[in-house]
Amino acid sequence: AAGSASGSSASAGAIKIGGIGPITGGAAIYGQAVKNAEELAVKEINAANGSDVFEWKFEDDEHDAEKSVNAYNTLKDWGLQVLAGPVTTTPSLAVAAETANDNIFMMTPSASAVDVIAAGDNVFQICFTDPNQGVASADYIADNQLGTKVGIIYDSSDAYSSGIYEKFKAEAAAKNLEIVTAEAFTADNKSDLSTQVAKCQQAGADLVFLPIYYQEASQILIAANKSGYTPAFFGCDGMDGILDVEGFDTSLAEGLMLLTPFAADAQDEKTQAFVSAYVAAYGETPNQFAADAYDVIYSMYQAVLETGVTGDMDASEICEQ
Repeated sequence: AAGSASGSSASAGAIKIGGIGPITGGAAIYGQAVKNAEELAVKEINAANGSDVFEWKFEDDEHDAEKSVNAYNTLKDWGLQVLAGPVTTTPSLAVAAETANDNIFMMTPSASAVDVIAAGDNVFQICFTDPNQGVASADYIADNQLGTKVGIIYDSSDAYSSGIYEKFKAEAAAKNLEIVTAEAFTADNKSDLSTQVAKCQQAGADLVFLPIYYQEASQILIAANKSGYTPAFFGCDGMDGILDVEGFDTSLAEGLMLLTPFAADAQDEKTQAFVSAYVAAYGETPNQFAADAYDVIYSMYQAVLETGVTGDMDASEICEQ
């Protein structure tokens, strides 16, 4: 389903929220989770109010900047007033520039580069930023003595990955963590990552830091297993989703560590309520992308309650409020 309420059921005051993210392609696990959670939050809020606070529509961008801008323009034609997205960093950088020009409020659940919010004071992010992740990872590895010789495999063509890598490298130096090798790959050259794995093994890395997305990470774990290489592996929030990679032997991820803002088995009341509602609606456990997206919609709802904005207002005016 496209996700938008039909014209007849949407009340006149409903604010049009658009979502953008990868429903297909290499980061689809993220996009699908965000789409589900946004839909869930909108349904809950509308039901609790007895009338539609929000009307919602979601567009696929395949984790591609140009397609993401096209998706944004499609949503604008629909009447977009507030944007919940995009999901990944590179598309968000492109779309943020457009929203800044149009003065449309944008909050991304999961695009974590600091440059995303530098586009304009209309742009916000609810997630960890890349520098935070790079610093926190180096601190955690050093403070808990998880490894003495650190190898890194990162995507030099990706803003998210290289941003985390740079900060990790600087913090590792400050913490006297020894980086024995840093191996890059690019978007055009990532079908076989066994060379990067072999170089970490040759350098004697007993911990490999992976500030990358889950698909490439799964390949790295497979390659390490094939060559009998068993370092500790440590990833960031992009690692979330690795257990859902099709055909991946999840036993290879045993002991894998990752930095994440959300744990589905946390015992607090709000987490439990969200997880059970999500499982009931979609038949699977939500990941941190879902949790952040759910929080984006509820943050926007909080803003609506505090400012009293309504759907008959201009998008720019809503943004200012």
